[in-house]
Amino acid sequence: MKKRVTGLGGFFFKTKDPNKVKDWYNKHLGLDTDQYGSTFWWKDKEGNDCSTQWSPMKDDTTYFKPSTSPFMMNFRVENLVELLQILKEEGVTVVGDIEEFEYGKFGWILDPDGNKIELWEPIDKAFL
Repeated sequence: MKKRVTGLGGFFFKTKDPNKVKDWYNKHLGLDTDQYGSTFWWKDKEGNDCSTQWSPMKDDTTYFKPSTSPFMMNFRVENLVELLQILKEEGVTVVGDIEEFEYGKFGWILDPDGNKIELWEPIDKAFL
């Protein structure tokens, strides 16, 4: 298998008022925010368009479950199905089933502290 993680796909965190937080980051740091947060565009080594997402989420979100952490990281990966199989064999806890969307495949694992980690095999061009 090639490299397991190819980059940071996103950082998601809980907050009481996501809109207030997005407005603050827009005003003071110049983030171009929308309903999802802010998308950062960059090019990989081959010159392909890639994205990384910054997203404040309502503090009552259940998206991070079973983790009780106030944040969740998303890592970009090349072959999600193969990677999840390898991680299972290594004894890593896999959470739920793979979900597929027009912008990629998603799977979830837990780290040793119980933090939910989202793994994303992206199709960045779906966002363009």
